[in-house]
Amino acid sequence: MKKQANSKSILSIDIGGSGIKASLVDQQGKIIKEYKKVSTPTPANPENVLKSIIELSKDFPNFDLVSVGFPGYVRDGIVHTAPNLDNEAWKMTYFNEMLSNALGKPSKVVNDADLQGLGIVKGKGLEMMMTLGTGFGTAILNDGVLLPHMELAHLPATKSKDFDAYIGNAALQKIGEKKWNERMYRVLHIFKTVVNYDILYISGGNAKKLTIVLDDNVKIVSNREGIVGGAMLWK
Repeated sequence: MKKQANSKSILSIDIGGSGIKASLVDQQGKIIKEYKKVSTPTPANPENVLKSIIELSKDFPNFDLVSVGFPGYVRDGIVHTAPNLDNEAWKMTYFNEMLSNALGKPSKVVNDADLQGLGIVKGKGLEMMMTLGTGFGTAILNDGVLLPHMELAHLPATKSKDFDAYIGNAALQKIGEKKWNERMYRVLHIFKTVVNYDILYISGGNAKKLTIVLDDNVKIVSNREGIVGGAMLWK
């Protein structure tokens, strides 16, 4: 597919604990080429993840910019934490710089829930994004503007567990869907009270396993819808 004159194509990458996905979108967030996926390498250190992204990028020729959603705390393109990857290896990794050098294109790296949120929110009022995948992620936007990222997933949920451990995929596999949904009911009530959002969006591979009754202002959305965030990151 030919690009429009002066239009830039964006390689939008989502790094997860189990898989790394890439899609090509235009500056309006329209998908130019459907996503490809590879398994997250083991160990999931910066060098191995970068190699996987380089291999994925070969399926997407002629991209101009790169957007990356990363499962951890990222500030100014620098990764501080990666709890569901090789955490120690990622501390203070200048991943934005690594990507730009490796791919030869301008790159931006943000938290994965932040990237999803940018693509999904309506841009009116206080909106919150939750991701339920290998781990638990959150993002908060006000009138479409992404607020400074806070690792709310690592607030204590119990005396021994943070929210990431309390409702992450490992917990789901251990306790089963019924008990996991009971935990999710408690978690949603907590964040409703604390954040007082206008709308909450929930995405991720485990979102479809929610069986509890959701409030009218809670919406289940697909990861695919969040692909638009790769374009919004450059606006």
